[in-house]
Amino acid sequence: MNNPILYFNELYQEELKHTSVKIPSACCFTTIGVDGFPNSRFVSCKEVVNDHFIITGSKTARKGIEVEQNSKVALAFWWTSTNVQVRVQGLINELDSDSSNKYFQERNRESQIVSIVSNQGEVLDDIANLEQAYKVVEEEYREQVLSTPTSFGAWEIIPFRIEFLIFIDSRFHNRILYEKEGDAWKHTLLKP
Repeated sequence: MNNPILYFNELYQEELKHTSVKIPSACCFTTIGVDGFPNSRFVSCKEVVNDHFIITGSKTARKGIEVEQNSKVALAFWWTSTNVQVRVQGLINELDSDSSNKYFQERNRESQIVSIVSNQGEVLDDIANLEQAYKVVEEEYREQVLSTPTSFGAWEIIPFRIEFLIFIDSRFHNRILYEKEGDAWKHTLLKP
C-alpha cells in the first residue's frame, strides 16, 4: 500500500472489530521535555483528519508547554487484538478554537468539569478543594452546556515517518517504514 494513512485506518478498523480494550484509541504521546529529556504519556487519538492525527488536552499542562517549545513529537500505538504496533513521528500544530470547542463538547460531562476545575499537572494541596470545585460547577451548570476553558486545546500531528510492525508467529514480523518525501510517501521493508 502506498499511503500509510489508509493502511493505518485499515489496520485500526480491523483492531476495532476484535478488541475489548476500553479505549482502543489510546496511544503513547512523546514530547521533548523542557529539560531536554523525552517525556511520554498516554492520550486518546481523537481521529485522523486530512492525514493528521488529532489529540487534545490542557495547553497549560506539561505536554501543552512542551509542544509550544518544541514541535517534534511521536505517537506509538499497540493494538493487542491484532498484534500491531504503529509508530508515528511528526510535527505538532495547535488547531483553531473552533476545533478545540468541537472536541471539548464531544467529551463526557465529567471530563469537561475536570478540565474546568483542575489545572492539570499542578501540585495538589487538598483533594477536598478540588472535589468541592467540581460539585460547584456540576450544580451551577446542571442544565447548561459547558463552555470550553481557554486552557483546553486540540492539536494535529503532521506525520513525516510512520512505521508498522505486524507481529507474526514465526517471529519474522512484517516491518514497513514509510517516510514522507515532498508530497509522496516512500516505503521500505525493514528486518524484524
